[in-house]
Amino acid sequence: MNNFFQFCGLNFSDSLFSSYMDWFHNFNCSLLFGVLLFVSVMFVYLIANNFYFKSKKIEYQMGEFLCSVLPTLILLMQMIPSLSLLYYYGLMNLDSNLTVKVVGHQWYWSYEYSDIPGLEFDSYMKSLDQLELGEPRLLEVDNRCVLPCDTNIRFCITSGDVIHSWAVPSMSIKLDAMSGILTTLTYNFPVLGVFYGQCSEICGVNHSFMPIVLEVTLLDNFSMWCMGMLD
Repeated sequence: MNNFFQFCGLNFSDSLFSSYMDWFHNFNCSLLFGVLLFVSVMFVYLIANNFYFKSKKIEYQMGEFLCSVLPTLILLMQMIPSLSLLYYYGLMNLDSNLTVKVVGHQWYWSYEYSDIPGLEFDSYMKSLDQLELGEPRLLEVDNRCVLPCDTNIRFCITSGDVIHSWAVPSMSIKLDAMSGILTTLTYNFPVLGVFYGQCSEICGVNHSFMPIVLEVTLLDNFSMWCMGMLD
Protein backbone atom coordinates (compact mmCIF):
# COMPACT_ATOMS: atom_id res chain seq x y z
CA MET A 1 0.00 0.00 0.00
CA ASN A 2 2.96 2.32 0.65
CA ASN A 3 4.04 1.95 -2.98
CA PHE A 4 0.50 2.69 -4.16
CA PHE A 5 0.54 6.09 -2.44
CA GLN A 6 4.21 6.79 -3.17
CA PHE A 7 3.31 9.38 -5.80
CA CYS A 8 1.53 11.51 -3.18
CA GLY A 9 3.46 10.38 -0.11
CA LEU A 10 5.86 12.17 2.17
CA ASN A 11 9.58 12.53 1.66
CA PHE A 12 12.04 9.70 2.30
CA SER A 13 12.05 9.01 6.06
CA ASP A 14 15.44 9.08 7.76
CA SER A 15 14.35 8.64 11.38
CA LEU A 16 11.96 6.53 13.41
CA PHE A 17 9.62 9.46 14.03
CA SER A 18 9.45 10.45 10.36
CA SER A 19 8.87 6.77 9.44
CA TYR A 20 5.89 6.70 11.80
CA MET A 21 4.60 9.92 10.24
CA ASP A 22 4.95 8.45 6.76
CA TRP A 23 3.14 5.26 7.79
CA PHE A 24 0.32 7.23 9.44
CA HIS A 25 -0.06 9.35 6.31
CA ASN A 26 -0.32 6.27 4.08
CA PHE A 27 -2.73 4.62 6.53
CA ASN A 28 -5.06 7.62 6.41
CA CYS A 29 -4.85 7.66 2.61
CA SER A 30 -5.93 4.02 2.58
CA LEU A 31 -8.93 4.77 4.79
CA LEU A 32 -9.94 7.78 2.70
CA PHE A 33 -9.64 5.76 -0.49
CA GLY A 34 -11.89 3.06 0.99
CA VAL A 35 -14.48 5.64 2.06
CA LEU A 36 -14.41 7.25 -1.38
CA LEU A 37 -14.87 3.87 -3.07
CA PHE A 38 -17.77 2.92 -0.79
CA VAL A 39 -19.59 6.23 -1.25
CA SER A 40 -19.08 6.12 -5.02
CA VAL A 41 -20.51 2.58 -5.28
CA MET A 42 -23.51 3.51 -3.14
CA PHE A 43 -24.07 6.67 -5.18
CA VAL A 44 -24.14 4.73 -8.46
CA TYR A 45 -26.33 2.04 -6.92
CA LEU A 46 -28.92 4.56 -5.70
CA ILE A 47 -29.04 6.31 -9.07
CA ALA A 48 -29.47 3.01 -10.89
CA ASN A 49 -32.35 2.03 -8.58
CA ASN A 50 -33.98 5.44 -8.45
CA PHE A 51 -37.35 4.27 -9.80
CA TYR A 52 -37.40 1.30 -7.45
CA PHE A 53 -37.06 3.50 -4.38
CA LYS A 54 -39.73 5.86 -5.66
CA SER A 55 -42.26 3.06 -6.10
CA LYS A 56 -41.72 1.38 -2.73
CA LYS A 57 -41.42 2.96 0.66
CA ILE A 58 -39.06 0.75 2.64
CA GLU A 59 -37.17 0.88 5.91
CA TYR A 60 -33.60 -0.30 5.90
CA GLN A 61 -32.56 -0.53 9.54
CA MET A 62 -29.34 -2.36 8.76
CA GLY A 63 -28.27 0.48 6.48
CA GLU A 64 -29.00 3.05 9.17
CA PHE A 65 -27.03 0.96 11.66
CA LEU A 66 -24.03 0.69 9.33
CA CYS A 67 -24.10 4.42 8.59
CA SER A 68 -23.79 5.04 12.33
CA VAL A 69 -21.23 2.37 13.19
CA LEU A 70 -18.84 2.60 10.22
CA PRO A 71 -17.90 6.29 10.73
CA THR A 72 -17.27 5.55 14.41
CA LEU A 73 -15.00 2.63 13.55
CA ILE A 74 -13.10 4.73 11.02
CA LEU A 75 -12.54 7.47 13.60
CA LEU A 76 -11.31 4.88 16.12
CA MET A 77 -8.93 3.43 13.54
CA GLN A 78 -7.49 6.91 13.04
CA MET A 79 -7.45 7.82 16.73
CA ILE A 80 -5.43 4.86 18.03
CA PRO A 81 -2.30 5.33 15.83
CA SER A 82 -2.62 9.11 16.17
CA LEU A 83 -2.49 8.93 19.98
CA SER A 84 0.40 6.46 19.79
CA LEU A 85 2.34 8.86 17.58
CA LEU A 86 1.53 11.77 19.91
CA TYR A 87 2.69 9.72 22.91
CA TYR A 88 5.96 8.83 21.17
CA TYR A 89 6.50 12.51 20.32
CA GLY A 90 6.02 13.38 23.98
CA LEU A 91 8.60 10.80 25.06
CA MET A 92 11.15 12.42 22.73
CA ASN A 93 10.91 15.66 24.73
CA LEU A 94 11.51 14.16 28.17
CA ASP A 95 15.30 14.39 28.36
CA SER A 96 18.26 15.52 26.28
CA ASN A 97 22.02 15.00 26.29
CA LEU A 98 22.91 17.95 24.07
CA THR A 99 21.34 21.36 23.50
CA VAL A 100 21.73 23.26 20.24
CA LYS A 101 20.41 26.80 19.90
CA VAL A 102 19.46 27.77 16.34
CA VAL A 103 18.99 31.44 15.44
CA GLY A 104 17.60 32.54 12.09
CA HIS A 105 18.91 35.71 10.46
CA GLN A 106 18.47 37.43 7.11
CA TRP A 107 19.75 35.27 5.45
CA TYR A 108 21.78 32.69 7.32
CA TRP A 109 21.60 30.46 10.38
CA SER A 110 23.59 30.63 13.61
CA TYR A 111 24.26 27.56 15.76
CA GLU A 112 25.29 27.57 19.41
CA TYR A 113 26.08 24.37 21.32
CA SER A 114 24.98 25.40 24.80
CA ASP A 115 26.65 22.44 26.57
CA ILE A 116 30.01 23.15 24.92
CA PRO A 117 31.24 26.64 25.91
CA GLY A 118 32.62 28.66 23.02
CA LEU A 119 31.24 26.43 20.26
CA GLU A 120 29.11 28.68 18.08
CA PHE A 121 29.25 29.64 14.41
CA ASP A 122 27.30 31.06 11.49
CA SER A 123 26.22 28.95 8.52
CA TYR A 124 26.04 30.62 5.10
CA MET A 125 25.13 29.10 1.76
CA LYS A 126 28.12 28.33 -0.46
CA SER A 127 28.39 30.32 -3.67
CA LEU A 128 28.89 28.56 -7.00
CA ASP A 129 32.65 29.14 -7.02
CA GLN A 130 32.96 27.61 -3.52
CA LEU A 131 31.19 24.35 -4.33
CA GLU A 132 33.21 21.15 -4.48
CA LEU A 133 32.50 18.15 -6.68
CA GLY A 134 29.30 16.39 -5.62
CA GLU A 135 27.95 19.18 -3.43
CA PRO A 136 24.39 20.27 -4.26
CA ARG A 137 23.80 23.75 -5.62
CA LEU A 138 21.85 26.14 -3.36
CA LEU A 139 21.87 23.58 -0.52
CA GLU A 140 25.47 23.32 0.69
CA VAL A 141 26.81 25.60 3.44
CA ASP A 142 30.24 26.64 4.64
CA ASN A 143 29.68 25.36 8.20
CA ARG A 144 27.49 22.32 8.73
CA CYS A 145 25.61 21.63 11.94
CA VAL A 146 27.33 18.42 13.06
CA LEU A 147 25.36 16.19 15.45
CA PRO A 148 26.07 12.87 17.21
CA CYS A 149 24.08 9.78 16.28
CA ASP A 150 21.72 8.04 18.75
CA THR A 151 21.73 11.02 21.11
CA ASN A 152 18.77 12.99 22.42
CA ILE A 153 19.37 16.51 21.14
CA ARG A 154 17.28 19.48 22.22
CA PHE A 155 16.93 22.19 19.59
CA CYS A 156 16.01 25.70 20.73
CA ILE A 157 14.84 27.72 17.73
CA THR A 158 14.49 31.51 17.66
CA SER A 159 15.05 34.44 15.31
CA GLY A 160 17.21 37.53 15.37
CA ASP A 161 14.96 39.56 13.07
CA VAL A 162 11.94 38.43 11.02
CA ILE A 163 10.05 35.12 11.16
CA HIS A 164 11.94 32.13 9.76
CA SER A 165 11.19 28.40 9.73
CA TRP A 166 13.85 25.76 10.40
CA ALA A 167 12.75 22.77 8.32
CA VAL A 168 14.37 19.43 7.45
CA PRO A 169 11.68 17.48 5.51
CA SER A 170 13.36 14.06 5.58
CA MET A 171 13.32 14.21 9.40
CA SER A 172 9.77 15.59 9.63
CA ILE A 173 11.15 18.68 11.34
CA LYS A 174 9.61 22.11 10.83
CA LEU A 175 9.85 24.69 13.60
CA ASP A 176 9.03 28.38 13.33
CA ALA A 177 11.76 30.79 14.42
CA MET A 178 10.26 33.97 15.88
CA SER A 179 12.03 36.82 17.62
CA GLY A 180 11.50 36.75 21.38
CA ILE A 181 10.06 33.21 21.35
CA LEU A 182 12.05 30.03 21.98
CA THR A 183 10.62 26.96 20.22
CA THR A 184 12.05 23.68 21.51
CA LEU A 185 12.20 20.15 20.14
CA THR A 186 14.08 17.07 21.35
CA TYR A 187 15.11 14.73 18.56
CA ASN A 188 17.14 11.55 18.12
CA PHE A 189 18.98 10.84 14.86
CA PRO A 190 19.43 7.06 14.37
CA VAL A 191 20.83 7.29 10.83
CA LEU A 192 24.27 8.54 9.81
CA GLY A 193 24.41 10.92 6.88
CA VAL A 194 23.98 14.46 5.63
CA PHE A 195 20.46 15.89 5.59
CA TYR A 196 19.38 19.06 3.85
CA GLY A 197 16.63 21.54 4.56
CA GLN A 198 15.69 25.14 3.90
CA CYS A 199 13.88 28.04 5.49
CA SER A 200 10.17 27.38 4.98
CA GLU A 201 8.89 30.86 5.81
CA ILE A 202 9.11 33.74 3.33
CA CYS A 203 11.56 36.01 5.14
CA GLY A 204 12.73 38.44 2.48
CA VAL A 205 14.40 38.74 -0.88
CA ASN A 206 17.03 36.04 -0.17
CA HIS A 207 14.63 33.62 1.50
CA SER A 208 15.63 30.86 -0.96
CA PHE A 209 19.33 31.17 -0.12
CA MET A 210 19.56 30.13 3.53
CA PRO A 211 19.79 26.31 3.47
CA ILE A 212 20.12 23.98 6.44
CA VAL A 213 22.65 21.13 6.51
CA LEU A 214 22.74 18.57 9.32
CA GLU A 215 25.63 16.12 9.39
CA VAL A 216 24.92 13.18 11.70
CA THR A 217 28.05 11.28 12.67
CA LEU A 218 29.39 8.93 15.32
CA LEU A 219 29.95 10.26 18.83
CA ASP A 220 33.76 9.91 18.56
CA ASN A 221 33.81 11.84 15.29
CA PHE A 222 31.56 14.48 16.84
CA SER A 223 33.99 14.90 19.75
CA MET A 224 36.91 15.33 17.32
CA TRP A 225 34.91 17.88 15.31
CA CYS A 226 34.16 19.84 18.49
CA MET A 227 37.84 19.97 19.44
CA GLY A 228 38.72 21.09 15.92
CA MET A 229 36.13 23.87 16.00
CA LEU A 230 37.30 25.08 19.42
CA ASP A 231 40.93 25.18 18.26
